[in-house]
Amino acid sequence: MNELNAQHLAELHQALLALRKELQQLLVNSSEGAQPVSLDEPIGRLSRMDAMQQQSMLQANRRTVRTRLTRIDAALRRHASDEYGQCVECEEEIGYARLKAQPEAPFCIGCQTSREAR
Repeated sequence: MNELNAQHLAELHQALLALRKELQQLLVNSSEGAQPVSLDEPIGRLSRMDAMQQQSMLQANRRTVRTRLTRIDAALRRHASDEYGQCVECEEEIGYARLKAQPEAPFCIGCQTSREAR
């Protein structure tokens, strides 16, 4: 198959670095909104419930970002050890189009589909 060449790998490495920087900045920018809602704040019950719901959604988004950052760091380690672009399950090459869309993807489309079906 050998779809990934040196130019693709360099491009995907840059994409991983840029994505990591963007997600880290997102965590910094969203840290204030993820703080607990103060019960001493003089707002109405519905406003407080709305604030708590927004806080909960923001915390869930931050967990998702942290998970994605972990996957990006793992992909960067695989890149450093010349294993980037290989499925961590079956060791087949992950397609360039898949990595272009999701550069931190650890699985080929076949293995990912199997994992999601379970």
